[in-house]
Amino acid sequence: MNILFTASECVPFIKTGGLADVVGALAPVLAKAGHDVRVMLPMYTAIPQKWQEQMEYQLNFDVQLGWRRQYCGVQVLKKDGVTYYFMDNKYYFGRPYIYGLGGDEHERYSFFARACLNALPLLGFKPDILHAHDWQSGMIPALLKIQYAHLPAYAGISTLYTIHNLQYQGIFGIKEVQDVLGLGDGLWSADKLECFGCANFMKAGIVYSDAISTVSPSYAEEITTAYYGERLDGLIRTRRDSLYGVLNGIDVDEYNPATDPLIYKNYTAKTLSEKAVNKASLQRDLGLDVDPDAPLLAMVGRLTNQKGLDLVDCVLSEIMEDNVQLAVLGMGDARYTNLFSWAEQQYRGKMAARFAMDHELAHKLYAGADFFLMPSLFEPCGLSQLISLRYGTIPIVRETGGLRDTVLSYNDFSGEGNGFSFHNYNAHDMLTVIKRAVGYYREQKEVITLLQKRGMSGDYSWSHSADDYVKIYKKISNQ
Repeated sequence: MNILFTASECVPFIKTGGLADVVGALAPVLAKAGHDVRVMLPMYTAIPQKWQEQMEYQLNFDVQLGWRRQYCGVQVLKKDGVTYYFMDNKYYFGRPYIYGLGGDEHERYSFFARACLNALPLLGFKPDILHAHDWQSGMIPALLKIQYAHLPAYAGISTLYTIHNLQYQGIFGIKEVQDVLGLGDGLWSADKLECFGCANFMKAGIVYSDAISTVSPSYAEEITTAYYGERLDGLIRTRRDSLYGVLNGIDVDEYNPATDPLIYKNYTAKTLSEKAVNKASLQRDLGLDVDPDAPLLAMVGRLTNQKGLDLVDCVLSEIMEDNVQLAVLGMGDARYTNLFSWAEQQYRGKMAARFAMDHELAHKLYAGADFFLMPSLFEPCGLSQLISLRYGTIPIVRETGGLRDTVLSYNDFSGEGNGFSFHNYNAHDMLTVIKRAVGYYREQKEVITLLQKRGMSGDYSWSHSADDYVKIYKKISNQ
């Protein structure tokens, strides 16, 4: 099949979150299976120079945005069997940030949508499937159906729209979006593009795509409810028959403790004792007490309420009791950077915080920690718990979204499970489970070893997920 991805980020070129990991890992797997896979991305200035130097100029054209005529150049780069197109406009993407504060985000990603569609006949590529990702690509299925589908070059293109995080929807003023996309007044009704008096790019993708997917089966169920639906649950329920939950995978070559060049010492499930070397080295580098008997909990990710950090705030003093260590890596809200900065001073030798996006340190944390704490309020899929399992670092999670689908709490009686979990979004429920995990670490090391080996033997590759996506592609394109 001819498959086109449209996304705002993709590893290894540009990344702010899990969306980039998904696009960057799924596309090569599909290409390896024999499909012609191409990916369209904005040409950000922030893309590392080593990738920019490998790009070749392909063509250029003008994009009409209301009264504006904007230049669009197309740079091309081929990697791992996938063709990547970078839509180049310095006014929109030559900025010192990836996503701005919203002042003209509607115009930036309206340009991207229009540029992706206009480029197809010029590139001589007609996809069977156009697979759009998150709100930044939400207008592409809408524009295709409203303004392009009657043209021979676009006839028969089927669309799949993937929601990676429903909380971020791309909400703007209707007049502003009309101004750049030329969408008539008749389209701004509740059953089409209008959403609570605003333009909503994610709603556009949900309404006009042939099918919708999200990144775990549980999250697909959750977003049909008011609690998780972010005011779009009613719309999503009307499309339930076209909604699929496909669990993300991870790049098992990049995240492989047996070969990972970024960790202190490589190890496998058979040489699990080498994990202790990683722990000791990590403790030393972070300024923690080098103590093999102190269970080390790690957290890696955005420092926001979504990640359950308000629960951690409530019971931090209780967590740090009894010789437990905590290491935190991420960037985010001032409330939490202040909290962990204070905690680092308060619990010297037991608490370490690094406020950065540090890829190498993240790998070292996955390899060196004993437990990975992820008590999310909601989690569409989550990649961190999959990575931690791969490294034999036992996850402690809240049962929501993809966390519920991937982490099964250890059962004393049956011996089943690969981690620890709690159900209610409650700080003391979380604390109880942390204490349970620490209890096993102190008193039943054989259970910890069992869970470590079980986690490391799991299959977290993209192969199953890619097969599921192909089934959806075939269903919506009648192939």
